[in-house]
Amino acid sequence: MKTIFSGIQPSGTLTLGNYLGAMQHFIPLQNENNCYYCIVDEHAVTVPQDRLKLRHNIRSLAALYIASGIDPDKATLFIQSEVPAHTQLGWMMQCISYIGELERMTQFKDKADGKEAVSSSLLTYPPLMAADILLYKTDIVPVGDDQKQHLELTRNLAQRFNNKYNDIFTVPEISIPKSGARIMSLQDPNKKMSKSDDNEKGYISMLDEPKKIIKKIKSAVTDSEGIVKFDKENKPGVSNLITILSACTGQSVATIESAYEGKGYGDFKQDVADAVLNVLEPIQKRYNELIDSDKLDDILDQGADKASYEANKMLRKAKKAMGLGRVPKKK
Repeated sequence: MKTIFSGIQPSGTLTLGNYLGAMQHFIPLQNENNCYYCIVDEHAVTVPQDRLKLRHNIRSLAALYIASGIDPDKATLFIQSEVPAHTQLGWMMQCISYIGELERMTQFKDKADGKEAVSSSLLTYPPLMAADILLYKTDIVPVGDDQKQHLELTRNLAQRFNNKYNDIFTVPEISIPKSGARIMSLQDPNKKMSKSDDNEKGYISMLDEPKKIIKKIKSAVTDSEGIVKFDKENKPGVSNLITILSACTGQSVATIESAYEGKGYGDFKQDVADAVLNVLEPIQKRYNELIDSDKLDDILDQGADKASYEANKMLRKAKKAMGLGRVPKKK
């Protein structure tokens, strides 16, 4: 049995891209693996947050995890800030990180570009991300391809610690889903679908109402050819909709292309919208049952207790290896 860790920031409602690219792949993993699914709220505060909105987003993300099919009897779902071992090991990981390698992180350069005042946490959060993963003897980390650089740093830090102090950390493998891993904006198909998009028509929230979802898909950018064909370079908008339909229905790209041969974009877009609704409507129903329930709190309490137990065991090993604290007295 492998141990799998994945963390998502509660910085807003998840998009269809988040679900198809990551969350839907979590469901089968929990059946044969030891899975930790973490709401990484401490990563969210690397940029300014409204405290009340952040608290809502944390709870909302937890409800979406469960509504999407995460079973708390099979997987561990918890909030990062409720397991203090994460920030403690995060500091230790900072101490073995080099400024140069942190400054080379693409996401740091992108987020810091053009800003006069940049939080130091934007530079140093990759070591905290490494701590999140290493605390649980993680074998596999499923991520989008935009996080691959951070996972490479995690692997480097694990190996650096093991070589310098003691061989205690598992060096995790990176797993990038082969299909549906990168859903693009509906309005600008050359960039990834994101909840931070200034154009609300560019993304589908997992909690969008059905009418809104249909409207967004019908207004999605395509081209003037009227041919449903997968060609990322020349037909990025149509290719993105094909990717969405394929991920929602399980149909191959070739099957989809064949089904719409000789047809225009009208029928195609309606079918994409119907497929998205078939995926999201049952999730939304379960979400509404959970969001204000005591059951959700019970699940998060249980998850925090289990995660803390495992994380604290690894933290004690890391502290001992690094020479922190006192030598325990012999009884």
